[in-house]
Amino acid sequence: MKRIIGVCLTMLLLLAGCSGKTTVESDLGLKGAPDWVNEGTQILNDKGGRYFHGVGQASQMGDESLQKSTADTRARAEVARVISTFMEVAHHDYGTASGSSGEMASEQSISRQIDSLSSTNISGSEIIGRWRDKKSGIIYSIAELDLKQVKKVVDASQEMNAGFSRFLDSRGDNIFDRQMEEMK
Repeated sequence: MKRIIGVCLTMLLLLAGCSGKTTVESDLGLKGAPDWVNEGTQILNDKGGRYFHGVGQASQMGDESLQKSTADTRARAEVARVISTFMEVAHHDYGTASGSSGEMASEQSISRQIDSLSSTNISGSEIIGRWRDKKSGIIYSIAELDLKQVKKVVDASQEMNAGFSRFLDSRGDNIFDRQMEEMK
């Protein structure tokens, strides 16, 4: 199971995301910071889309380009962490549904297919914003990945188990909404 999560994490870290402005409630309390900085990593159902948001930060390093790149990388890693949990839940739910309907697919088979999918060349999630705290010099970055993009990559993969792909397409929104509630 950990291998599946790792593979999904790699695959989805490289997946292209769609950008969009989202309203996020703030609770960290940094004055003057955008709401996304104060709220941090989360999943949102906003404007008809379901988005995975990851927030990363980097302290001053003496090289602004390196500092931005570090914050961006950490934001993408946060998206990947949340995606890996989503994929773990989706894979578990698929196994349960398949087992009850007589369309049992082996865990090793799906694991190999996800592993094969992760080796394809896919672009990364999108950095949709940055903010520098003038007081501390810390740069914050926010990365976004749309659930629609995740489904498209799984659907487009010729190696992916067709049953898992259909399952993710039909029930992915419900799994997303359930996870969103659990994160609150």
